[in-house]
Amino acid sequence: MQDIPANIEKAAGAASEKLSTARANIGRVVYGQDAVVELALAAILSGGHALLVGVPGLAKTLLVETLGTVLGLDDKRVQFTPDLMPGDILGSEVLEENAKGKREFRFIPGPVFTQLLMADEINRASPRTQSALLQAMQEKFVTVAGVRHDLPKPFHVLATQNPIEQEGTYPLPEAQLDRFLLRIDVDFPTLETERNILVRTTGTETAGAKKAITPKQLMDMQALVRKLPVGENVLDAILTLVRNARPAQSEIESVRESVSWGPGPRAGQALMLASRARALIDGRLSPSIDDVLALAEPVLKHRMALNFAARADGQTVGSVIETLKDRIR
Repeated sequence: MQDIPANIEKAAGAASEKLSTARANIGRVVYGQDAVVELALAAILSGGHALLVGVPGLAKTLLVETLGTVLGLDDKRVQFTPDLMPGDILGSEVLEENAKGKREFRFIPGPVFTQLLMADEINRASPRTQSALLQAMQEKFVTVAGVRHDLPKPFHVLATQNPIEQEGTYPLPEAQLDRFLLRIDVDFPTLETERNILVRTTGTETAGAKKAITPKQLMDMQALVRKLPVGENVLDAILTLVRNARPAQSEIESVRESVSWGPGPRAGQALMLASRARALIDGRLSPSIDDVLALAEPVLKHRMALNFAARADGQTVGSVIETLKDRIR
């Protein structure tokens, strides 16, 4: 590992303090979801987007709203429904007549023109509407009527999805799933956490979030994440993990037999950035293999699919990822 410049070390220390304050502020509103909060922050620090998957009532919407407040981001919410149109997200041009009687088109920006967009129940919209976000998520601008419109900086999409109620939904295409840096599974709280939720949220007073970071500071942290050094052992672990997840390249026989398609290079990029971000959140100057192991499932789960025989045999993507992790432990 090369020596870390003093300015990066100092900036990392200051960033870790601010992130610790941010996590504490979020924890006062969103109870018992520390792992989910850490992953959401890692996705944003990496400059990416996240897909929150969980049943209703697990504070997914509350988490996104709280993140917007704590990180000082302008945030908007779009409730995805079957009748939602692309123009409802991107915006549209309207024909107006000015004071001189001249008619001209004026662009009215849609809710995508924000710093933190919550796409609530994203799989309820039609594929045509889902695809409206593709360009925005990857290129950070949208094209309407042939004219480019840049999105605010930073720009992040946090989408939610209900994994159990599938009637009237449209599964996200692989190309769009790949645009999400992380898939974050939101589970039920523990008994003690649920006890705290019942006590703290049903009284006359409820906790509120406070701003801890500015958008400029967040962008500086995102730039800092890319400067953190990555050791050769961590780089090798990422390559081993990602390449073994592809049936055509895997050295693991069970993967070759059970996986239909695996992750592309974007998965390796996501692991590199998210591992650095997780290290920064924990107050470390460089990521470790433990970071790679912790992020393997959030990075790979939505970028892999099992074939019919493997599904019929009761295998899951999660169990395959555990097999992949065993190779780098």
